[in-house]
Amino acid sequence: MPLPPFDSVIVGIAAYVYHYPVSPTSHPKAWQYARIALMDAMGCAIEAISKSEDCRAMFGPVVPGTVTPNGFKLPGTSHQLDPLKGAFDMGTAIRFLDHNDAIAGADWGHPSDNLGAILAVMDWLGRSSANGKLEHHGPALTIDTLLQATIKSYEIQGCFLLRNAFNAHGLDHVILVKLASTAVVSWLLGLTEQQCHAAISHVWMDGQPLRVYRSGVNTIPRKGWAAGDACMKAVHLSLLTRAGQPGSPTVLTVPRWGFYATSFGNKEFEFPKKYGTWVIEHIFFKLMPVEGHGVSAAEAALIHSATLRARGFNPIQNVAKVEIRTNAAADLIINKKGPLSNAADRDHCMQYIVALVLLKGDIPAAQDFQDNSPWATSPELAALRKKIDIRPDEQLTRDYMDLEKRSLAAGITIYLNDGSSLNEVLIEFPVGHVQSPKTLASLEQKYKRNMGLMFSEAEMARARKAVENNGDMPVSDFLDMFTRETPILVKL
Repeated sequence: MPLPPFDSVIVGIAAYVYHYPVSPTSHPKAWQYARIALMDAMGCAIEAISKSEDCRAMFGPVVPGTVTPNGFKLPGTSHQLDPLKGAFDMGTAIRFLDHNDAIAGADWGHPSDNLGAILAVMDWLGRSSANGKLEHHGPALTIDTLLQATIKSYEIQGCFLLRNAFNAHGLDHVILVKLASTAVVSWLLGLTEQQCHAAISHVWMDGQPLRVYRSGVNTIPRKGWAAGDACMKAVHLSLLTRAGQPGSPTVLTVPRWGFYATSFGNKEFEFPKKYGTWVIEHIFFKLMPVEGHGVSAAEAALIHSATLRARGFNPIQNVAKVEIRTNAAADLIINKKGPLSNAADRDHCMQYIVALVLLKGDIPAAQDFQDNSPWATSPELAALRKKIDIRPDEQLTRDYMDLEKRSLAAGITIYLNDGSSLNEVLIEFPVGHVQSPKTLASLEQKYKRNMGLMFSEAEMARARKAVENNGDMPVSDFLDMFTRETPILVKL
């Protein structure tokens, strides 16, 4: 008996990956932002490798001392890894400090997570084929191909989350990292389009992570390595398909047993946009290491902090109440009261973020959320947190979901003990949003600050020049620029 055709959602993803043309001439804005996104992600990885002992503790081969022949070279280290562990380590490094880019909709996600899988596979394939260990039948393993894969992985993940709330079903959004990475890795491996269908079907039948590790008292550092786990699984599923494993054609739609029936409330996916290059062109770059829905509130708090100081007021002694007006997603995700147990909990708490900025008079840094930070145990910060109220606003929520406006708004009003108040400061398009004129210049500063933890200005310039002007460069040559043969030297 012949099998039915694959579900149309699966066929559509593969058709986009294999046939949608994207180039610097046809889509110059997408290409520009893909270059920026790649270098921003590399900087985020170097920042995590430099600053986080918890992150570094997960890196390297499973068997200590093992070096994978022709393996992926993890930037900022001397590790050379198999593509699965390489995908985990790179995806985790990019994501761990919550500083990489994002896109918002009915759900929320971080498309540069996919670079963990993309870079690991391209480097391993490139070194292996160059040394005659395998015959590569896929696309050229160059920077131009890397940028194409970046654009398409962003588009798949972003188009899915615009109207499909996986969090409403208790599922974590990294399911979309696994989906997008599986699709583009299948293409990079040289699988046929039909094999890509099979690999994607395995994503939907796979067990999906619960969002619990981002929620309330259960928030733990797993939220920092969940994307790396998704990248690793995507590579594994693609390689299993390459080895001949078939897929299940109606994995989404079959009654009772399919994904829609078991995991999505018997609803089908909604797609307000066709696949193209919209997501990379509207990506939100994070200029501070906090959960993205808290960025506008942090900016507004910074303005209020300056005003309080200019008037001789102290946030502890003079502030009676802080009222935050924001969108429903921010209220759902980062409105937290009560004890915060770890860094992952703190950087996902809007009250902590706002209290921190008001007291510090500056934007948060990654170390401000760590257990050993004085802010983590500050009684003043804890007292100020209790004075902060958050309420969702219908108009700001509509603007957040509006695909034309795409605001990420938060407004803060401060009430003082003498009965007076500071007028609301409303930030709709914070730095990092494509509509903010400060975004590109701030990204340049972020890149230099992060990469400067390990690399000289000359090394940074060489890497940037390769991405901007040398599309034919092998990805392996590009990654060689980031190798550190000596133990990690932390420059804090």
